[in-house]
Amino acid sequence: MIRIGVDFGGTKIEAAAMHPDGRILSRVRWPTPVGYDAKVEAVRDIVAEAQKQAQVRWAPVGVGGPGSISPNTGLLRNSNSTELNGRPFAADLSRALTREIRYANDANCLALSEATDGAAAGAEVVFAAILGTGCGGGLAIRGRPIVGANAIAGEWGHTPLPWPMTDELPGPSCWCGRRNCLELWISGSGLARAAGRPAEEAVKDPAELDRYVDRLGRGLAVICDVLDPDVIVLGGGMSNVEALYDRLPSAIAPHVFSDVFQTPIRRAAHGDSSGVRGAAWLWGGP
Repeated sequence: MIRIGVDFGGTKIEAAAMHPDGRILSRVRWPTPVGYDAKVEAVRDIVAEAQKQAQVRWAPVGVGGPGSISPNTGLLRNSNSTELNGRPFAADLSRALTREIRYANDANCLALSEATDGAAAGAEVVFAAILGTGCGGGLAIRGRPIVGANAIAGEWGHTPLPWPMTDELPGPSCWCGRRNCLELWISGSGLARAAGRPAEEAVKDPAELDRYVDRLGRGLAVICDVLDPDVIVLGGGMSNVEALYDRLPSAIAPHVFSDVFQTPIRRAAHGDSSGVRGAAWLWGGP
């Protein structure tokens, strides 16, 4: 069964038609428009274009996007694209597409993609971190995304920076209403805020990179203590910083409650297309 995956981001929307064996049959990328109704219509139209290019008349659609759907209200919440919050985003997409859709947090889609046929293929417990404009975490166990009782599993970016230094307190205010959220330190925009210059420049400064690796290492150490994942996968723009893969293990190890730390940390094998693949895999693996 050919299925359509949609990766809905703050700056771009990507849709891809995927064969059950994982081959991408078509791929379309558009900038994300301004305005709620325009966003819904853009998803409708980009799905139609992906279907057209793949020469299929109809396909099930999975959508990976920000935040999560409240199991209490059915409304989207916890999105850093704040105009989506409090809106029936998944229901409106389903109505616009005239079919049932499956919606999941974009980090869960990353975890599912990489656990299915990517950098963590075959691993039992996979934690995926998106280090982009924001910061998200996703969890897949035995090839299935974990949502949780309150549909917030993996909301790692809105936990506080662990073991904060004196100069990291009380910490900056976050759009979510809390202070010192991890997202404010280890996302690309968080690094830029802390460094006072663009993230691409900050990672070239050894002192800034040291601070970034230390903070990311502390954040991942908590995940290791709670989940002890078999593989950690990094996605998003910051995952392209090569130094992370050599340096993170030694930054994580001192904070882990263990006498050994041997969890592999890998870049997402499918790069910035992992999200759209994971959204398609919401309709079942190969």
